[in-house]
This record gives sequence, C-alpha cells and structure tokens, in this order.
Amino acid sequence: MPAQATRRMTEIAILGEFNPDFPPHPATDGAIRHSCEQLRREIRSKWLSTEDIRLDSLEQYAGIWVAPGSPYKSLEKTLGAIRHARENRIPCFGTCGGCQHIIIEYARNVLGYEDAEHAEYDPYASNLFISSLTCSLVGREMVLRFVPGSKVSNIYGAVEARERYYCNFGVNLDVVPLLKQGPMNVVGSDDEGEIRVLELPDHPFFIATLFVPQTSSRPDRPHPLVTAFLKAAIETQDGSRVTTVANSSTREGESHHA
Repeated sequence: MPAQATRRMTEIAILGEFNPDFPPHPATDGAIRHSCEQLRREIRSKWLSTEDIRLDSLEQYAGIWVAPGSPYKSLEKTLGAIRHARENRIPCFGTCGGCQHIIIEYARNVLGYEDAEHAEYDPYASNLFISSLTCSLVGREMVLRFVPGSKVSNIYGAVEARERYYCNFGVNLDVVPLLKQGPMNVVGSDDEGEIRVLELPDHPFFIATLFVPQTSSRPDRPHPLVTAFLKAAIETQDGSRVTTVANSSTREGESHHA
C-alpha cells in the first residue's frame, strides 16, 4: 500500500486540435478509458493544441499520442514533439494524421530528406512523402496483414485484422523504397500491399497506423494497440512491467477517473 500511495500519476499528451464533432477525437478519449479500465491503473490524459506545444512542457508526459485531424495548427511543433519522443524513447503513437506526421519527421530527421513534405500543407512540394490518395479511405474498413514477429503482430496476437480509416492522405508510392532504407520497419499493409503500419523495433513504443484503432475500441473490448501504448507509458515512467490499468481524458483541461 505505501508504494502504491506514493506512485506518481501517469500522464500522456494527445496532440491535435480537439473537435467533438470529429468522431476519432471523442473515440480517442473513450479508447483510453477502456484500456485503463482493463489495465486497472489510473492515467491522466490531456489534449494539447499543436500551437501550444513546448518541448520543455513535454517532459511531464510518459507518452505522446499524435491524434487524427490534420492539418495541425503547427506542423513544426508537431514534428518537434515527435522527434522528442523518438530520441528520448518516450512511447509515441500516431494514428491517421498522426501516422503521416511521424513519417514526415522520420524522413526529415532520420533519413535526411529535409525537404520531405505533406501534401495537405504544400501540395506542390517537390518531395512529397505524404500525398493525396486517389481514392479516399474515409469511413472504409479494410483487412490488414502484419509482418509475423513484429511488435504490432505480437500486440494483436495475429497477423491479420480489420480496421477503419478516416484519411484522405497516405504514403506516396514513389518514396516507399526510401522509407524502407532506415531503421523504421513497414509492418502492416492492405490487400494491395500499400503501407498502413510502421514501427521502430528498438523503441519502447513508436508505432504509426494510417487507420484509426480508437474507433473500434469498446468497454468490453479495448483496442490492443491502445492498451499496449498506455502500458508502455506506465512502464517507461515506473521502470517496471505492468500486468494490470483507469483513466481520464480531457479537452483543454485535465481530469482523471478512478
């Protein structure tokens, strides 16, 4: 009991411009709550507008979730936060637009393509790593196949899953060979072989999904990726493995549930 009483509350930051009318945003709050109840631990989560990101303030968070809903108010601050998480081994989860920005950060700061761009910000850029999809994926559910033995396949306990999308942008097919040159692994693709999931294998948790796992989370069936992200955040903060976690998610302020 004494050790539990002094245990510091785990906090995560959700980066994005919260919009209650955009289904993935309230679904993010719900998914965190579902996973926390499964883990039987308490977590405080806070939505941060990207224009309010300060690297020094990120030190308080044990995990960073880069949410759907781009374009963000600050591309550069978002990329700076992702880099901070990657370089400091802070669990980082990017879904939909968050995935796209993880790819841009990786292309610029790991692969060395400083002019790597996202078509949502600059559709005429000469080096688009994220481009407009010829066929929108908004609202579609598709089958994914994972690389056996990858972190993601181990989290799912399967090499196949069906997930839902909310995106109009994806990986530019012309840069796929470039993305595969560095340490980040492509570990999930759709039936047509297009990139849908990436991970850094030597990071506690650095996973990017073009789909939106939070929308399929339910109280009796938390999404395994969300649970794994929160578990990694708790373990990173506490320095010990978690077997069991309760949540709270906020908009501009903070709250928490037992």
